[in-house]
Amino acid sequence: MSWKGIGIFDSGVGGLTVLKEIIGAVPQEDTVYLGDTARVPYGTKSPATVIRYAEEIAAFLAKRDIKLLVVACNTASAVALEELKKHYSIPIVGVIEPGARRAAAMTRTGKVGVIGTEGTIKSSAYAKAIKRINPEVEVLTRACPLFVPLAEEGWVDNDVARMTAHTYLDGLREAGVDTLVLGCTHYPLLKGVIAEVMGPAVKLVDSAEETARTVAEILRIQGTLRPESEHGNHHYFVTDVPAGFIRVGNRFLGGRLGDVHQVSLEEYRATGTADEQA
Repeated sequence: MSWKGIGIFDSGVGGLTVLKEIIGAVPQEDTVYLGDTARVPYGTKSPATVIRYAEEIAAFLAKRDIKLLVVACNTASAVALEELKKHYSIPIVGVIEPGARRAAAMTRTGKVGVIGTEGTIKSSAYAKAIKRINPEVEVLTRACPLFVPLAEEGWVDNDVARMTAHTYLDGLREAGVDTLVLGCTHYPLLKGVIAEVMGPAVKLVDSAEETARTVAEILRIQGTLRPESEHGNHHYFVTDVPAGFIRVGNRFLGGRLGDVHQVSLEEYRATGTADEQA
């Protein structure tokens, strides 16, 4: 029997934290990852532009015969998810809803903190998603832009990381949040420092972990999980030269990155996604 894989995309390397969790949850599955490194970051782009990028990437991944698509980018999850769902019959999972569900279920005080990039925080995507689930929850947000370069540089457990975390997070801790959503795919790398600053009373919600759980659950329910005896293969594509992606990606995946191929999305710009249904 031929088994289809899981398609995953992000504007850059951050989505590799989602991929890592998916590999951990369903190691028997094949994956195809695309990092749109030529056009990163998405947070500064207009919604129309992000939707166009997402449609091009989805068309590229659909050509690789996938059975499920993961939008492992907070910005694209916030603005492009519903548009993609109109065009494809396969399940499409973003990173916002799973994290929001978990946070709403975990909070005991009804105060949830959300940290993310400027773009994600400005979109209020997490706050809206949490309040859809439970309107009573108070959501406090904080943009933490320096966490991304710290994660990519590997500065995740030193005085600079600690000082930066205190600057961003002390206010949320003092405000009494009991749950904190890591609303950026880079932030799991800083989980240790974030947990240290927030203290043991605050539970962290890793959107990457929750997304992986959601993916595994969907495949189980649909009966499309590969047998556990299988061993998944992982393929990596980028839209710019791979060198930087490989350097940072090895850090994100713990040195397990395979061959990375540079591709052009040019041919997918003119084609509509509706005819690319998987």
